[in-house]
Amino acid sequence: MAKKVVKIMKLLIMGGAATPAPPLGPMLSQAGVNIKDFVDKFNQATQDKRGQKVTVVLKIYNDRSFSFEIKQPPASELIKKELNIKKGSGTPNIKYVGKLTKEQLEKIAKQKLEDLNTADIAKAMRIIAGTARQMGVKIDAELE
Repeated sequence: MAKKVVKIMKLLIMGGAATPAPPLGPMLSQAGVNIKDFVDKFNQATQDKRGQKVTVVLKIYNDRSFSFEIKQPPASELIKKELNIKKGSGTPNIKYVGKLTKEQLEKIAKQKLEDLNTADIAKAMRIIAGTARQMGVKIDAELE
């Protein structure tokens, strides 16, 4: 018989660097998850993503066991990494913090494609471009 999922949590954690300290530890403990077990498994699974924030979908079952799925980093993190900026603009469309070329936009869209609700790269590029605009990043490309 399949285990019953009692809770699903979406977490944003630094890859390869999870610790039982707040805020992660208290969230996991309230959900009844063995904190040390999760931290060890997560850090081992994300060694290649060290220093990047990654989204994790954590499923907690009725017997207090868990499974997790590691997603790509948020689009905003990928944009910041590509442009080598610390944060987006506080006033987007007024003050710009960078400019994405079509090639950079396509690279980010291809990386994020599996997590988006489309399989079309052109649509994925428009989704990423929308995120970039909201961060105060200009798009140096005509999108179909």
